[in-house]
Order: sequence, then structure tokens, then C-alpha cells
Amino acid sequence: MPKKSCHVEWIFAPEDVARIRFAFSPIWELVTSLRALRDPARHSLHLPWVRAVRPRLAGVDLSELFALVPLHGYLVDFVTPTPETPMPDFAADLERVRRTSPERAAEEASWVVGSDPHLIERFTADPEAGVARVADTLEHYWETAFAEFWPRIYGLLEADVLRRSRQLAVGGARELFADLHPNVRWHGDRLRVTRPWDYSEPIGGDGLVLVPTAFYWPDTAVMVEPYQPMLLYPATGVGTLWASGPPPAPGALAALLGRTRAQILTALADPTTTSALARRMTLTPGAVSQHLTVLADGGLVTRRRLGREVVYRRTPMGDSLVCAS
Repeated sequence: MPKKSCHVEWIFAPEDVARIRFAFSPIWELVTSLRALRDPARHSLHLPWVRAVRPRLAGVDLSELFALVPLHGYLVDFVTPTPETPMPDFAADLERVRRTSPERAAEEASWVVGSDPHLIERFTADPEAGVARVADTLEHYWETAFAEFWPRIYGLLEADVLRRSRQLAVGGARELFADLHPNVRWHGDRLRVTRPWDYSEPIGGDGLVLVPTAFYWPDTAVMVEPYQPMLLYPATGVGTLWASGPPPAPGALAALLGRTRAQILTALADPTTTSALARRMTLTPGAVSQHLTVLADGGLVTRRRLGREVVYRRTPMGDSLVCAS
């Protein structure tokens, strides 16, 4: 018999669409990177990161984390809470993990399949101590293997959020979800995500949070009650994440504008912010801002405020220069 297709389905009232928001989460990336660390062949996009951090982790005991975050299937939700704000903050995420109720943590640990049963039993026997251990290990793992790489990951996720926000503003929910992921479909007033289980409820409450991810690529994940509804989807451009440095500036364009400005103009293939460009270019935000001002005064880039951020994009003249070179 053919396998039954299962879906998580959220039903939207008209006002719920207005409550769709984007965020990204350092702790989601940290936790899901554990799978890349254990099975780099399946997560070959992240091999440069794995090679860089494995020697540092030789003396770090990650066994309890590996048990709670197995290679396949369910991983405990309490270590990956739905982001509360669009501005990611690892310390705030970690504090939410520390505040997890022991009862909730023990229940979720009991759902994990395919892990070391002794480690799961140890955790569920004293979940309060288990939550504290897990939080301490996550903090050590972050400091040892992840913190220095977060700005690069942040830049990728930020660029995806800017692009998707523009899609939502211009084309509404239908256009936004049309190419988010093959597992995601918008049907009238319903968003359906293919999952190995069934769920159907009104979205309600504070709306749906959309979270791009680099390390969960190429899959989707969802969070449902008692957590705020959340859909995790693969960020665009993950394949370029570990490419070293900014894109090369074509010689003719560099001769015309100077190498740094040519690199900045080339990097603006997708709209982005000064801070994201600064991280990618390994320059100070002040230096990038000065170059962007010159490019904007020359009609090659344009500015647009989006919330608290100013987003830059190439003008048609800027596109022509990059393409011609």
C-alpha cells in the first residue's frame, strides 16, 4: 500500500497573515550543527567547518547532547525554542533553555528514539540536573566551536530574511510560500508542511514565525503547541556559506571603482545591510558605510529603510556595470 501523506496544517484567519514574522536563531544553528559534526558525509556542505572545529572538540564530552539530538528523527524541542525576537541573541536563547521545566524536559527526552538509552535514562532520572548539564555543554560548545563562525552564518540568514520579507510585502503569503520548500504548500487559508505526523489547528496567538536555517539544510522542521508555531526552512545560498572572503571583483570594475568598492557592488547581488556586508567583507561598518555612500551618490546603489535597518541594493546602472565587467 502507498504510504499515507501526513501534514502539519495551520489554518489562518485574515489577521493571522499580518502576524507572520521572520527571525533566526543561533541556538537552532548550534544544536543542528551537532548532526553535521557526527555525520559530515551527509552534511558535506559544512565540511570546511567540521574540519576546522573537530580538533578543538577532542576533549569536550558531547555524548548527552548527541543522545538528545540523534542523527535522525525527533530531537528534544526544549533546546531549540522558537525565537522570541527577530534579533538573535545566544545568551538569551541559552537562558530560555535553562528555564525549561524539568517535567517538560523529561517528557521530551522520553520521545527520543535511536539514542543511547542509558544516557536518556540518566537524563530523565533527574531532569533538573540534566537541563543544567545540557545548558552548560551547549555554552561550552558555542564558545569552542561556533561563536567565531556565527557572524558569517548570521550574514547568510539575514540576507535570506531580507529577500523573503520583500517577497511577502510584494506578493503576499501565496508568493512567499510558493518557493520556500517543496514540502511547504499554501492552500487558500491553510499552510501545509509535509511531516511524518498529522496536526491541524488554527494558527492563533502571536502568529507564525519563519526561521531560515543553514545547518538544517535541506530539510524543514516545525514547532507546534505548547511552543509558538514555527516553520524552519533552508536559507538561500547555503552552498556559498564557507566560501572564503567576498566575491572577487572583476578586473575592469576594480580599475574603475577601486577594488573594495567593486567587491561591495559585486556582493550586492541580493539586497543587504551595512552590518552584513561588513562581516562578509571583513571591514568595519564605518568603512563599508563610506563606500556605500560613494556608490549611492554615483547612482550605483540605492537605500531603503526596513524597520531599524537600512537595506542597500544595486540600481539598474549598478547591475549593468557588474554584468558588463
